[in-house]
Amino acid sequence: MAEAKTVETPKRKVPAGGRFGGGRPVEHAKDFKGTVLRLFGYLGEHRVALVIGLAFAIVSVVFNIVGPKILGQVTTKLYEGLVAKVQGTGDIDFGWIGRTLMLLVGLYLASSGASFIQGWLMSSVSQKVVYRLRGEIARKISVVPLSYFGEHSKGDVLSRITNDVDTLGTSLNQSISQLVTSITQVIGVLAMMLSISLPLTGVTLLTLPVSVAIVMCVVHFSQKWFRAQQVELGAVNGMVEENFAGQEVIQVFDRGEASIAEFDEGNDRLFKSAWLSQFLSGLMMPFMTFVGNMGYVGVVAVGAALAVNGQATPGDIQSFIQYVRNFTQPIQQLSNVSNMLQSMTAAAERVFEFLGAPEEEEPAEGAAKLPERRAGRVSFDHVRFGYVSGKTIIHDFSCTVEPGETVAIVGPTGAGKTTLMKLLQRFYDVDGGAVRVEGIDVRDWQRNELRTDFATVLQDTWLFHGTIRENIRYGRADASDAEVEAAARAAQCDHFIRTLAGGYDFVINEEGTNVSQGQRQLITIARAILADRPILILDEATSNVDTRTEGVVQRAMDALMQGRTSFVIAHRLSTIRNADRILVLRDGDVVESGTHEELLAAGGFYAELYNSQFEDCD
Repeated sequence: MAEAKTVETPKRKVPAGGRFGGGRPVEHAKDFKGTVLRLFGYLGEHRVALVIGLAFAIVSVVFNIVGPKILGQVTTKLYEGLVAKVQGTGDIDFGWIGRTLMLLVGLYLASSGASFIQGWLMSSVSQKVVYRLRGEIARKISVVPLSYFGEHSKGDVLSRITNDVDTLGTSLNQSISQLVTSITQVIGVLAMMLSISLPLTGVTLLTLPVSVAIVMCVVHFSQKWFRAQQVELGAVNGMVEENFAGQEVIQVFDRGEASIAEFDEGNDRLFKSAWLSQFLSGLMMPFMTFVGNMGYVGVVAVGAALAVNGQATPGDIQSFIQYVRNFTQPIQQLSNVSNMLQSMTAAAERVFEFLGAPEEEEPAEGAAKLPERRAGRVSFDHVRFGYVSGKTIIHDFSCTVEPGETVAIVGPTGAGKTTLMKLLQRFYDVDGGAVRVEGIDVRDWQRNELRTDFATVLQDTWLFHGTIRENIRYGRADASDAEVEAAARAAQCDHFIRTLAGGYDFVINEEGTNVSQGQRQLITIARAILADRPILILDEATSNVDTRTEGVVQRAMDALMQGRTSFVIAHRLSTIRNADRILVLRDGDVVESGTHEELLAAGGFYAELYNSQFEDCD
């Protein structure tokens, strides 16, 4: 089911020249040959269907190629019979003509049937390749590090999954079959023309170097714009996704016109690259048509002279003119294939770039013997970490949390509170020291195993498009309806759920805007309660509920935390008075540690933070 993205879009690197890279140099394909070879590797899994399909494509072309020569023989037979009838020496052999035409009809029917089978097989192959690529992309999303999404927009990733894969599938289906049929037709038609007349074939071949030169020239100038089109399309998709997600903020700060101006700027670059790629590739057809027409003129002039000299029959001339059309047509198709190959390669390159992105490192299966019973013991041992090399956020953090202990982490914004929880769940790896869960370094855990120890409630709620029951059950997929409703009661959200139309079957919309922010928070708390994990992480979990509801939810959370290891991050320090221990962070270091009363009595930084909440009160 689709998800309601209520979290902020991750920031991405802004390219030089503006938000969407205005003024940046347009890229050429980095590795055209390598990309094509890798794509053929995917096709190799379907080599049987591919070979059969291409064989039928060749058969279809061969049957079509034979047709004009047979038709020319019919024309010659008709002409000779007509001349004989006029001279009184014979008659038209309609029987032979009828049998030959029936044979021709059979050939064309067989050609159409072979073409149908070839189209069915090639469509099947291309869609299976696309299916596999989409699956690999979906799996890749779950293993790339979070830092990747900090550097790339969601819209760009979505564009690779949708636009680039669709472009790849369409181009793959058409380009391979057209490439084979065009080459087969060029070779076959050339052989048939040589069997009819060597001089006429020479006239036709004079156009070939010109055609090849045109194709090579257009490909050279248009390739970079095809890649630029795919890149700019991803950037515009990112802009659209970001504007939808942040529409409320855009309206509040009256940035609608500015957003439109930014979009227009990106859209202009997309228009430029798309227009240039299509315009340059579109030049092939009129140029090739002109060259083909010149070939017709040459064939007619030379053919007339040969006919007058008795070196060619009317049927030969007719057949040859048809073959000239059939010779120039595949060359024009090859120019179209070159366009599709450029689009396909540009799209495939972007897909393979994502599939080649760095992945989170996982230890080997069985690298550490995991405990059968998870108690929830956690330790930080001289942890050092920074998101960017050379900029350390956590300098030297050490802490041991016993099973069932509740530890609150407080400090000013940017002190590293949430970062510690990301390290604990191994969304990032430490630069130094170690984080241990159940006495085992988190780097020795498989990530999916490690994260089954945690239930998390974040300040930024995240709900799916689906029913409230489905959203709560996301915490534990096998939970019964009774367990879901019990978790909702514990989270103090059962009452408001029953007031909604449909109750637990009320459908939350895609953006989650048909319930309040506080209600979304309560639903995520119910999800964490249902998960029933040994370690709880509550990152500003009650920040979006009113004061009265906060007290109710706090009591539910206190009951939930009994017997579980709990980490509570809070700016409202009144919510952590009952914590077993409070760690006070400042600039990535623990400056104070103790209970609420002990820290207040010490009169240090914690007391300063706590008392600052009441500075405006009498």
